[in-house]
Amino acid sequence: MTLRTRAAAALVAVALLDFSAPAQGCPGCGPPTGQTLTSEVAQADFILYGTLGNAKPDPKDPAKGTTDLTIEAVVKSHALVKDKKVFQLPRFVPPDAKPTKYMVFFNVVNGDVDPYRGVAVTPDSKLPDYVRGALAVKQKDIVTRLRYFFDHLESNDIEISGDAYNEFAFAEYDEVKQLAPKLPADTILKWLKDPNTRVSRYGLYGLLLGHCGKPEVAKDMRKLLDDPERGFSSGLDGMLMGYTLLDKKGGYDLITKLGTDPEKEFLVKHAVLKTLRFFWEYQKDVLTKKQLHDAILALMTHKDIADMPMDDLRKWKAWELTGDVLKYATVESHNELPIIRRAMLKFAIAATWADPKNAPAAAFVDKARKDDPERVKLLEELLRDEMKPPPPEPPKK
Repeated sequence: MTLRTRAAAALVAVALLDFSAPAQGCPGCGPPTGQTLTSEVAQADFILYGTLGNAKPDPKDPAKGTTDLTIEAVVKSHALVKDKKVFQLPRFVPPDAKPTKYMVFFNVVNGDVDPYRGVAVTPDSKLPDYVRGALAVKQKDIVTRLRYFFDHLESNDIEISGDAYNEFAFAEYDEVKQLAPKLPADTILKWLKDPNTRVSRYGLYGLLLGHCGKPEVAKDMRKLLDDPERGFSSGLDGMLMGYTLLDKKGGYDLITKLGTDPEKEFLVKHAVLKTLRFFWEYQKDVLTKKQLHDAILALMTHKDIADMPMDDLRKWKAWELTGDVLKYATVESHNELPIIRRAMLKFAIAATWADPKNAPAAAFVDKARKDDPERVKLLEELLRDEMKPPPPEPPKK
């Protein structure tokens, strides 16, 4: 997304609400690609696995008809399928060109059967066994449960490996942190070195390796991070997190190098920002407060991302950096962008609430109130909704 697109999208959003980033599970992971199969199994009334055949379209409506499912496994049972070898779907499913098997999810509504989802897999798929195993560990302790999914992360079956990854993407960091030290570092490093490993996995694997690897593994991670052929823009945040956990100095030096380079693309800068957030929120004893502040101030010099670190410093209540934030009101490259001006004003408003004697912040807000009182009022309302607990209402004049 270009800078202009980001700014335009943000302006449309702020006209209605102040959108914050959605809460995410494991840091370093990308967003889940959908529900986990365990969740879907819980929602379905019954699930069958087998081969489709004998498909018959309805002459009056090609979209309707019937298709037989020859049952090879009952993943989740129901009275409607008891002792059946073949179950007829109330749908016409055209034959596949290649041999294919299906896991079909059903709901029963007022007696009507609805096969609402079908997962197509190769004939040798282990998907039914995987789902049964996932259900078997569902109520186990978090280490046992996540270890099951770790063992399937690099499955050759894309449905299985994708679901295993989703389980980690939905997991909280504290849960992943319990498992990570017990994992085989050599296996994870092998995955990272493999050029065929999906780039979407780099972040998770880097973070896991930071918890289970020995200090010497940091050298291997640095080689990967410095390899121009790898291009860790996707998953870079998790790689930086893991590398810094193993080598504080080397990790911080690389964070600083990437964050200060004006030639780096937005995704790289954003990965640096997410890494700094990780150490601020989850691993407070790795980098000092000054290191985090210095690194985030360096990011603020880049106009394509400056609004984000400004928002973070507000959330971190770094009021001692008021001058460092508000100085960009006189920097043309930054002040020309509404999204950055808005971030500065939100910081200044919050700073005056925290300390009415903060003269630079108070002056900034007073000027903004004279120029556009409705805008200041709107941002104050949004901030009150966002802050927990909200600041006290100002006295009425």
